[in-house]
Amino acid sequence: MEQAQILLVSKERSARDLPWVSCESHGWQMETARNGWEALERVQSGPGPDLVLLDLTPGDAEGLHGLRWLRRVRPDLPVLLLANSDDPNQKLDAIRLGAQDYLVQPIQAEQLESAIRRSLFHCTEDVESEIVADEIEQIGDDMFFVAASPAMRKLRAQAELLAQVNAPVLLLGENGSGKELAARLIHKLSVRSGFRFVKLNCAALPGDVLESELFGGLNGNGRNRPSKLELCQRGTLFLDEITEMPMNLQTKLLHVLQEGHFVRSSGDNRMEMDVRILAATQVNLEQAILERKLREDLYYRLSGFTVHVPALRQRKEEIPLLLGHFMNRLAKRYNLPARIFSAAALDVCQRHSWPGNLRELEKFVKRYLVMGDEGPDTGALEALDQNDESAFWASYVPQMGDRAGLAIEPSQPQLGASGLKSLVQSVKGEAERNAIASALDQAGWNRKAAARLLKVSYRTLLYKIEQYHMNPTASRLTGNGAAGNSESEAVSLTRGGLLKPRGPAQHQNIRMPAR
Repeated sequence: MEQAQILLVSKERSARDLPWVSCESHGWQMETARNGWEALERVQSGPGPDLVLLDLTPGDAEGLHGLRWLRRVRPDLPVLLLANSDDPNQKLDAIRLGAQDYLVQPIQAEQLESAIRRSLFHCTEDVESEIVADEIEQIGDDMFFVAASPAMRKLRAQAELLAQVNAPVLLLGENGSGKELAARLIHKLSVRSGFRFVKLNCAALPGDVLESELFGGLNGNGRNRPSKLELCQRGTLFLDEITEMPMNLQTKLLHVLQEGHFVRSSGDNRMEMDVRILAATQVNLEQAILERKLREDLYYRLSGFTVHVPALRQRKEEIPLLLGHFMNRLAKRYNLPARIFSAAALDVCQRHSWPGNLRELEKFVKRYLVMGDEGPDTGALEALDQNDESAFWASYVPQMGDRAGLAIEPSQPQLGASGLKSLVQSVKGEAERNAIASALDQAGWNRKAAARLLKVSYRTLLYKIEQYHMNPTASRLTGNGAAGNSESEAVSLTRGGLLKPRGPAQHQNIRMPAR
């Protein structure tokens, strides 16, 4: 309490008197900032303050914007608002944006000191729950921006500021770190969000095709084909791997940025351009300029605002949240029950360097969803830790073969897409058959009672019994292998989508595993 650092944000010198006296009498150290921008710089540099007093003067439109930015950069930072009027709408907006308290002038010294004490020692449960809710933000179809670390919350705040500026932005970061997600976030937060976001990968196309895509050309019928610059008018064009663009196209792009118009590759019409350019690269820019992979004048035109997207190894505190996020998303996509990561898996993920960043992490979660970590201690997880791709698969495949009743040799770690799909379907079919057999045994082959146990329709159960050629005699002779864990298995299979539960008014569609 005695070492508390308090930052007062106010344009009025007279507003500093009361907080100064209160801080001095309690041994609190107080600094001042004239506006939200200056306060944001103070918070981002060094340890930062323990509490912010934000003075809302009449006609100050930036006050609540400053509160929003501060909360984005430091969600755990308590902010007290000192208002000049008891405006209920302003108070509601302030509380919604995360203000710890809202004090109306004239403020007594005891009132201010009490509010400061409450804020410094306030229980953080409400704040933490708000952080969790804001950590994952959807920015498109099946695309999410995760900001659960200080580095990514800082990036989120930068994106919100840059969204208000109509200027090019250069995004730097390793392959797979999330540069496209950052670009899409800037677009979503800007006034251009109602128009198209178009991505063009400069490394994926030959020079002549890239020129036709970017500046237009003629189709097979001799007619003009619209360019990407035309398609995203009033929107945003994201040029990924800008250093892979040929130098002659970089010259044309520079002209477009300078003049605000371009001429199609076919050479006919002059096209006015109202497009925001966002560019990205993973290479060292100084080296790219020296090697003549990037025009220096184009670099200066693009880099008025530069955003550095941190690698995953620089924000490892996000890994548990990202693992859960990818697991839930992929389980829903592939209609599989989500797995819970073991302590061993979480430990290895925290120690791994993730050179492939988010792409590598998502790839790992996809494998874990299908296979788990059922291999030996020296198997798949340690293979991940050692970046050994073949050893990773070699640890998993025999285990899956045993579960599915298949003969898979340990010397065959590579699985094609069709082989993996068939393997997954076989495992699901076997598990579904065991669950049905267990429920039928429990119900004494009363099929209506078994359907209630499995939470499926009677008609669905009859279809499944016929599909798997099941009968009471065969069940008694072979056993079901699942009787010891029938209840939990039946529940998990139902949740996982192998047997679809009956809705309130109609039967859902049946998803049949491949034989």
